[in-house]
Amino acid sequence: MSLPSRQRQGGCSRKRQGDLVECTVTDLSVRGEGVGRFGQRVVFVPDTLPGDRVLVRLVRVKRQYAHGKLHQLLVPSGDRVRPSCIVADKCGGCQWQHIDYSYQLQAKRNLVVQSLQRIGGISQAKVDPVLTADAPLKYRNKVTYPLGLSSIGQVQAGYYQKGSHKLVNLNQCPVQDSRLHPLLAEVKLDMQRLGWPVYSDFSVVSGSTHPVVSHPAHNIGGCSGNESPQTVGRHRGQLRHLALRIGRRTGEILLTLVVIDGNLPGIKQQAQEWLQRYPGLVGVCLNYNPDRTNVIFGKETRCLAGQAFLREEFAGLQFQLRPDTFFQVNTEAAEALLHIIVEELQLQGHELLVDAYCGIGTFTLPDSRRVGQANVLRTRYANGLELQPEAIAQAEINVKLNQIENVQFQVGKVEKLLPQLEVMPDIVLLDPPRQGCERAARALRDRAVLSTLLEMKPQRLVYVSCKPSTLARDLQVLCADGGYQLSRVQPADFFPQTSHVEGAAFLDLCNVGRAECAARTLRGRL
Repeated sequence: MSLPSRQRQGGCSRKRQGDLVECTVTDLSVRGEGVGRFGQRVVFVPDTLPGDRVLVRLVRVKRQYAHGKLHQLLVPSGDRVRPSCIVADKCGGCQWQHIDYSYQLQAKRNLVVQSLQRIGGISQAKVDPVLTADAPLKYRNKVTYPLGLSSIGQVQAGYYQKGSHKLVNLNQCPVQDSRLHPLLAEVKLDMQRLGWPVYSDFSVVSGSTHPVVSHPAHNIGGCSGNESPQTVGRHRGQLRHLALRIGRRTGEILLTLVVIDGNLPGIKQQAQEWLQRYPGLVGVCLNYNPDRTNVIFGKETRCLAGQAFLREEFAGLQFQLRPDTFFQVNTEAAEALLHIIVEELQLQGHELLVDAYCGIGTFTLPDSRRVGQANVLRTRYANGLELQPEAIAQAEINVKLNQIENVQFQVGKVEKLLPQLEVMPDIVLLDPPRQGCERAARALRDRAVLSTLLEMKPQRLVYVSCKPSTLARDLQVLCADGGYQLSRVQPADFFPQTSHVEGAAFLDLCNVGRAECAARTLRGRL
């Protein structure tokens, strides 16, 4: 199907929602959408890539840009491949399954380069090829599936459809560790058999994820004439999420149900049955989240059977991971990036290393074996999440497991703890949340982390980032006025088949008198 030439090229200013336009995709946006043009407008189209000639249905039209849906692929790009997932066109979990993996890596490097140039004003940065663990599928060590009901009342688990709150039911997922597949498919059947009520955060028919217009005259779609769907009220039910976590190196599995209050008949007996059924399963837990929020995990977790943690091996160390522990979902890629960081720093054993935003010490504990002292700071996240003392408690457990003696943990805000250090750090490792250091501190109405670092002047900085735009913004601050020089950026692919890209930026202190800085700091403490 192709539009007549007059319709394709003319009257672009009159294009409206629902119209069809034809264009060639020439770029990828930071959100992973294909970017094309019709007339003077840019159009963003998911499920496309550069080289595609496409027919697009416009879903939103603004003065200078538009958003559209792929209506028909007229000429495919040479880098287009068949997705590994049968629901890739619907599921919102992956954006790039239709793109050849080698091209994905090129595109991710380009996203980093463009962010540094456009946002950070850094045009001459050395950006290395994207680091990959060579496992573009089956790499996820943790999955958290929202639960729902189909139009005929069957328990479903999966990811939300692109741009909606409709659940795409899954029995397996090509990017998760395949050892979790039996649990995903069979646990849903057990929930169905036991009649456990699925939570709904809006009125639905039979618990499906379709919102219901509460009017008796409306015939709700998705049900045939002989079905008797039940309308479930808003904020009713128990089961919210199914979370599965696996130790990639140990094979140990944790199964966690996120619930309202845990009123599930027969749950303890079923938990024991799951332990016996699945050899790798070491624990079944309930996490309580009664709040009306889109935050997945609540504050309290209770172990029903087995143990409340699994063991994992990372960088030659032992780690304990609980259901809600933050740990990179791609174990192999995180380990590869850590190896690059260690190689770049060339630690001699006498340095003082400060790891800000440390979590459970994933990067710090391996580094601590190569330095004289590692001082680890745990921060209050600025995105509305509360401070997690459990993370520090787990970090202390991991220190004891590995018999590490040169690590000190402190709980608090990085902005306040950094100036209080008794010894000037040689190296500071930053691994902030997605909003970056500057935005995080601003949200807490605190002194900015970056300003503190510019005053302290540690010799080297390593900035681990999960969002190129905020990395570029923070690097602009650090590199301004001759503060730090950006040595290189190492992008890393922690999330193959998606547009997300992580990475590490390495910065060296410019020609500034470190002795003067140390003397000024000492005078301030006297």
